Amino acid sequence: MYPPIKLSIKAWAEDDRPREKLLLKGRHSLSDAELMAILIGSGNRTESAVDLCKRILASADNNLDKMAKLNVSELKNFNGMGEAKALAVIAALELGRRRNSICTEDDSLRIRSSADSYRIVRTELDDLTHEEFWILLLNRSNLVLKKVQISRGGMNSTIVDPKIVFKAALNASASALILCHNHPSGVVKPSEQDIRLTKRLKEGAAIIDIALLDHIIVGVNTYFSFADDGLI
Repeated sequence: MYPPIKLSIKAWAEDDRPREKLLLKGRHSLSDAELMAILIGSGNRTESAVDLCKRILASADNNLDKMAKLNVSELKNFNGMGEAKALAVIAALELGRRRNSICTEDDSLRIRSSADSYRIVRTELDDLTHEEFWILLLNRSNLVLKKVQISRGGMNSTIVDPKIVFKAALNASASALILCHNHPSGVVKPSEQDIRLTKRLKEGAAIIDIALLDHIIVGVNTYFSFADDGLI
């Protein structure tokens, strides 16, 4: 049996090459490995740049936050990663981190009040005939890093697994989170189950040093805030 032939990126179909794909389809069409491959430019004798980057990302559990903690020496342990390539990756990740930390006073994703939380999450929860549970993940400046759907249920309830909530928060390196779910009935008064869940998640978040700022219940053109009502 002959060994597999390694195709260089130049031999790929044009719209499969990272640079060409970026030009043709835009930056959002590229995977993390493809974006990283553009930075390093080439792989090694047995791997394309994309394959090498996939392997490096896999070593960090495909988590860019973990990737950002790798130093030059650790990156150079991968065949094909010299010092210049390692520095390019580290510099790009640092630029991303700095961009993520920038907040301007008119930033539409900054949470200053429960009304801001409602405005950001209502697009996901308005007019649903079933319950969904989402979280807003925030940085230290109360800028929303990400909206994450935790669960989808029936007309009256949805199951929320705290492990999924905290995993999402840790993966995003969030400093704070806001719980959000809807009541299809339109009645936004929290149930006893809502109150117990909020207390349980607040206690769990405190253990891992993440602040639980609020729990928003979305109804028909209205909302309920645990923070505003002194329940959190």
